[in-house]
Amino acid sequence: MPKPIALGIIGFGIMGERLLRAALDHAAASVTPVAVWDPAPEAAARLAAVSPLVPMLGSAAAVIAACDCLYVAAPPAAHIPLAEAAFAAGRAVFLEKPLATDLAQARAFVARAETSNARAAVNFPMASSPAVAQLAEWQAAMTPAALTIEVGFATWPRGWQRDAAGWMARRAEGGFTREVVSHFLFLTRRRLGPLVLQEAAVTYPAGDGAETAIRARLTAGGVPVTLAGSVGTTAQDDRNSWTLDGRIRLRDWSFAEQLGTDGAWAQAPDAQPNERMRPLVLSGQLAGVAAMTAGQPHHLATLREALEVQEIVEAILAA
Repeated sequence: MPKPIALGIIGFGIMGERLLRAALDHAAASVTPVAVWDPAPEAAARLAAVSPLVPMLGSAAAVIAACDCLYVAAPPAAHIPLAEAAFAAGRAVFLEKPLATDLAQARAFVARAETSNARAAVNFPMASSPAVAQLAEWQAAMTPAALTIEVGFATWPRGWQRDAAGWMARRAEGGFTREVVSHFLFLTRRRLGPLVLQEAAVTYPAGDGAETAIRARLTAGGVPVTLAGSVGTTAQDDRNSWTLDGRIRLRDWSFAEQLGTDGAWAQAPDAQPNERMRPLVLSGQLAGVAAMTAGQPHHLATLREALEVQEIVEAILAA
């Protein structure tokens, strides 16, 4: 069995901590966390509470030097500089989305990475979702004709994201379209084909706050797609659905459901809440990270796929 790859983490917020926990508890055969860096003073204490054996180093450069693959979970403006520093050191990179806060920079970054055959992937966890695999099995017996995507939030950012509200609540880098809708656009691209935006409308509050509502019409591989998202329209922290032809759907991230002959939605036998499913999904993501780092075929989202998703997201937000 190949030796686990050495994983470095920059950014120890919610996503950095989740991936570290998954690596320690569920993916020891794939990755070994070797170092973390986060400039926030409280990050070191949180890291020590999660794993006192993984060190908090003094700089991003030190983490890059210590790892085989760098996981970038910092705010979006730092993604490209950190990724390119890792590429320059001969490291692989696993990025959070979006690729950048500026589309021109994102396009140029992807072009450079592709030209240099850089080893890189983007963390769209639906690439490793058992629920998505179930949808794919059901879809194989269908000829898709229409897709509906709906997302809603009690507040934005969601309650568990309050520590990141400084950028997530702002128009420049945050908002639910970048953070949440992008996942469903990735899923749509994977399941149906290339995305083309037909029309969109977006509602912003006064000041520099992130969007509070969006509506859009797209096509994916020629299939019509309707998309709607809003804040303050549900009591749930987070509700979402991806519904194909009114017959199969992904609900609330992890429930694959099929419409029965009685008109009721029935869950897949192995369906479980996202909190329970997440560690299994991240374990699959980390297996892909190990394969990508070793230069082997993998199932993770490519930089090109992430760029295509970002193109649509930014076009919606500019409507």
